[in-house]
Amino acid sequence: MSSTNLNLTAAYLARHGETAWSVTGQHTGLTDLPLTERGERNATQLGHRLSSLPFSRIFTSPLQRASRTCELAGFGNVAEVDRDLVEWNYGDYEGKTSSEIRASRPDWQLFRDGCPGGETVADIGRRADRVLGKIQSIEGTVLLFSSGHFLRVLAARWLGLAADAGQFFYLGTASLSIVGYEHQVQDPVIQLWNDRHHTCG
Repeated sequence: MSSTNLNLTAAYLARHGETAWSVTGQHTGLTDLPLTERGERNATQLGHRLSSLPFSRIFTSPLQRASRTCELAGFGNVAEVDRDLVEWNYGDYEGKTSSEIRASRPDWQLFRDGCPGGETVADIGRRADRVLGKIQSIEGTVLLFSSGHFLRVLAARWLGLAADAGQFFYLGTASLSIVGYEHQVQDPVIQLWNDRHHTCG
């Protein structure tokens, strides 16, 4: 989603901290899991990383793994909840690992096939576009707390790529990424991706 916006300078993308299912590789869509102890520590460390930065607006997914990360990072009292920031609805594949899914459907690819009983790639792309439409009218920088697959699609759409290009952007838990513009003109770029230097493993 290329833009001629003259207000927004950058969007900081924070993936939530570790959960039990992110450790085991189970698809976690709308299941509202808490952070692990390590997830909470890394969320706090993320907050140290962000503490000196001025943000015009801050948004978080309502799911507790994102909202708790936001809170531990020090932004819980100022963040606005945006339901469009929730993770992919994996439908029938919720709680399953990719290996379990491919045992019965060997050629399955999330970013091509979506999930039966859940959302398609196009569904996620539309949600990402709504988020971008909202933040691109904001002056300054914004901070978003969300989940891995959704943020990958958001980055793809920021660049003007199809939603399925999100498959190429890996994100670890409690990571920080920045999408912005090159040379202060309206050419969208990724300025930072999957930075986890602040985490404790």
